[in-house]
Amino acid sequence: MSQSQKVEAAYTIARDAFAATGIDTEAALNRLDTIPISMHCWQGDDVRGFENPAGQLTGGIQVSGNYPGRASTPGELRADLDFAMAQIPGQKRLNLHAIYLESDKPVARDAIEPRHFQNWVEWAKKSGIGLDFNPTCFSHRLSEDGLTLSHPDKSVRDFWIAHCQASRKVSEYFGRQLGTPSVMNIWVPDGMKDLPADRFAPRERLAQSLDAIIAEKISREFHKDAVESKLFGIGAESYTVGSSEFCMGYATSRKTLLCLDAGHFHPTEVISDKLSSVLQFVDEVLLHVSRPVRWDSDHVVLFDDELQAIANELIRGDVLGKVNIGLDFFDASINRVAAWVIGTRNTRKALLRALLEPASRLKQAESERDFTTRLAMMEEAKSMPWSAVWDFYCLSRNVPVGIAWLDEVKNYERNVLSKRKAA
Repeated sequence: MSQSQKVEAAYTIARDAFAATGIDTEAALNRLDTIPISMHCWQGDDVRGFENPAGQLTGGIQVSGNYPGRASTPGELRADLDFAMAQIPGQKRLNLHAIYLESDKPVARDAIEPRHFQNWVEWAKKSGIGLDFNPTCFSHRLSEDGLTLSHPDKSVRDFWIAHCQASRKVSEYFGRQLGTPSVMNIWVPDGMKDLPADRFAPRERLAQSLDAIIAEKISREFHKDAVESKLFGIGAESYTVGSSEFCMGYATSRKTLLCLDAGHFHPTEVISDKLSSVLQFVDEVLLHVSRPVRWDSDHVVLFDDELQAIANELIRGDVLGKVNIGLDFFDASINRVAAWVIGTRNTRKALLRALLEPASRLKQAESERDFTTRLAMMEEAKSMPWSAVWDFYCLSRNVPVGIAWLDEVKNYERNVLSKRKAA
């Protein structure tokens, strides 16, 4: 029996087992196909971009490791993305930062235009994917003192406001060209290393700056604004201007999307529990699926309890239409392409497991106050043969089954990545 035949045979048994619990695996797989995951371009080159690749990464974030094969040109980065996406089933998107522009001459960040991202648009059209966007408010001389949109110097604030306004035009262009709205996420590194004397003024300035940025109305058919909070960063340990409370209040009052990043809260907080709260008050959420370890360290996403809890909340709450799923991690200690594949496949695995859960029966038991049945069903669902369904999903979508993708990545490393010049 061939490997494909074994996968199909195992799937047949699993399909029947799930059918006995009222779950249609074919329907689950078809729905899984429709859930896009926005992969992040910055995993492929350690957040360097093409504006000034030799520049220092700042903004309270850092990338550790120096694994060989980092992409150093737009062509290399797109080739790596093409290869990574070929190992991952389901619908994909790409999330770009403004520093990934392409130009023959330097372009100031407040002067970026859609034409500087035209190659990305053409690539996305060819790949059949959507694009998302982010202004880059870090790694720049006007962000060196740790403040951007909340800076006390109006000229500095105006520069970053103009950059974000220009970024919205780029994002809108993506949506118009690709037929799917681009989510533009605004995150700023603003904060202070030591205790501030005035916590009010920077937040007032940030709110005013954000208001100026989103003042021009753009149809959500093409573009969506999101704001992202953070607990702290390196160099901003004592005070973060764009805190969780600030961004929640801003998104609620200004009707923007709220970005929930898995690594931007206290160590014992999880974003899975926040979804059912914030979606009472905001129309739409952007998820940054990541994995903090000791701080916002953005490790490669694991197939762990919190990832599964996030997926379960999305499916049980039937809120996929209100949630945009994106990834945010950067690890240069391992093969960067493999990092994309591991994290994105894990995210889709968690979504599949959630789709194969008897959610309606769980809710019924709960509504009947039958907590014994609820707990028993939750636990039994964990040992159902979901992995056989996953293997069949990969096989039927023409991507490697199981760990076979690693052989493909190793070959790509030998034939492509290893031939690149060291950074």
